[in-house]
Amino acid sequence: MQSSRRGDESWTVASAKAKLSEVIERAQSAPQTITRNGKPSVVVVSAEEWQRKTARKGTLAEFLMESPLRGADLDLERKSDEPRDSEL
Repeated sequence: MQSSRRGDESWTVASAKAKLSEVIERAQSAPQTITRNGKPSVVVVSAEEWQRKTARKGTLAEFLMESPLRGADLDLERKSDEPRDSEL
């Protein structure tokens, strides 16, 4: 196992398999990276962290209403060109 700069820990696939319980336990407090062929492959995080990261933060309408571009004078007119010919 090696330490990473981000504070998470890195495991090879073999060591993660052999010590899965420990990987899960450590994931409760910090992300655990599993590497394959020396490259990061997956990250194991606690269920709580996953819920926090994937939780919806409002509706699309709220997002659009809070946009810094709201009220900006943007030209959003669509061009009225003729349709292109297509071969079927």
